[in-house]
Amino acid sequence: MPLFYTPDIRLPLHKLDEPQSRHAVKVLRLRAGDGVRLTDGRGNMYEGAVEQASPTGCVIRVTGCEQEYGKRPYRLTMAVSPTKNPDRYQWFLEKATEAGCDRFIPLLAERSERRVFRAERGLRVITSAVQQCLNAYHPELAEPEDLAGLLSRGFSGQKFIAHCDQAYPRRHIADVIVPGGDYLMLIGPEGDFSPAEIEAATAAGFEGVSLGGNRFRTETAALYAVVAASIINR
Repeated sequence: MPLFYTPDIRLPLHKLDEPQSRHAVKVLRLRAGDGVRLTDGRGNMYEGAVEQASPTGCVIRVTGCEQEYGKRPYRLTMAVSPTKNPDRYQWFLEKATEAGCDRFIPLLAERSERRVFRAERGLRVITSAVQQCLNAYHPELAEPEDLAGLLSRGFSGQKFIAHCDQAYPRRHIADVIVPGGDYLMLIGPEGDFSPAEIEAATAAGFEGVSLGGNRFRTETAALYAVVAASIINR
């Protein structure tokens, strides 16, 4: 059954907005009686059926709900520097949503090549991935934040900074993640974090981690970390 992300869901009858209604009727060709799923992005997975198939306001009758649908045993926040090519960052948002991530923070570092982030496009990519993979949890996309600001805020879980500078101690990510935890992972720009940034993060309680022997692009390194967290918490 197709899934629609509806954070403002109303029970027992919910009307999809016009873009979703048009997609449901014109693209998916849903008709009265066809089964659908709705999610509010907060772990509730609703089941229902089309009551009225209209491209301007498709009405869904909700018949059931499963709470905490597909809930993962850990939480993950990825603070990742925007890539020079924005398509690569959007690719990361899509794949990380599919693999399992709770929050994204576009991270502005000293060597970041792009300092402007189009949040509207990023949100559309995340929502599309949520619906595609039948995810009942919609990741948050935070405002861009510089590294100094992020380091100054408290975080009670495990904190990691992935970098390639061998002058500073690192352990492989698989050796440091404690299953069932709350994680904050920093991924820098193509030119990596500067020594001053690594030292500042270390002083703020972040542990240096390695992602193996290969040197990755920013979006590849970020997805590697997301998948590693998922595997360790399998």
